Amino acid sequence: MGGPLVSTVPLRPVTEVRAVKVRPDRAVELPERLATEEPLEIRAAGPAQPSEPVAVTMRTPGADFELASGFLVSEGLASAGDVAAVGYCESAAPEHRFNTVTVSLRVPWVPPDVGRAFVATSSCGVCGKAGIDQVELACPVVGPTPPIPASVLADLPDKLRSAQRVFDRTGGLHAAGRFAGDGTLLCAREDVGRHNAVDKVIGERVLATAAGRPVEDGWILMVSGRVSFEIVQKAAMARFAVIAAVSAPSSLAVAAADRLGITVAGFVRGRTYTVYSHPERLDLSA
Repeated sequence: MGGPLVSTVPLRPVTEVRAVKVRPDRAVELPERLATEEPLEIRAAGPAQPSEPVAVTMRTPGADFELASGFLVSEGLASAGDVAAVGYCESAAPEHRFNTVTVSLRVPWVPPDVGRAFVATSSCGVCGKAGIDQVELACPVVGPTPPIPASVLADLPDKLRSAQRVFDRTGGLHAAGRFAGDGTLLCAREDVGRHNAVDKVIGERVLATAAGRPVEDGWILMVSGRVSFEIVQKAAMARFAVIAAVSAPSSLAVAAADRLGITVAGFVRGRTYTVYSHPERLDLSA
């Protein structure tokens, strides 16, 4: 049976369990590996301010600091340049320490509007938002980019899949990747929640910028599942110009992408795909 949703030691992305494998001729108890799912409380604090809870999300441990900072940026609660440091919360109870992350900002923290409470499950990143007016953030329109050879998008699923180390061990994770315009993989992250994987990718760039490290330009986002409205919203906040996915987009996702200047390509499999918005960004002859 499962244990408590707390930990006094750093958490691992894979959990070892015993399971009964049923075959036509026998049933055998064997060790099995599962993708870890644990709660993460995200907190924020400005200079000389106490930290305040912002959100709780169910996530796969790993890249927790990227997830927390990426969440604040992708939800429009902070800008990338606002993030000064991220760490596990020292004031949390010992059993909750590695499930609580505080993002320290360079500017005063302003809590979101009353009623905009974030409680995200691994399957839904907008649960708890009070209405569509609170979901549709004031996302900036993405401007033109150099044309991308159509063949570049066709190669992205295999490149992302080759970077999914935890998936290889568990078979139970989503993935997101940031790619350059020539198809070079710059960052890949995994999580039980597709929105968390995207936030981790966004947070990787945010923390690199906060640390003064050079960040290679990458404005293609590849996701291993479907494209929801929220994925488009997060991509827009992080200035991604292209979203590619192995599955389908939703109608609201395509409508938002069309308005925000984002190219959405779905069903990217076996060197074929369907472009739902802004095909002009792709060089279909290359």
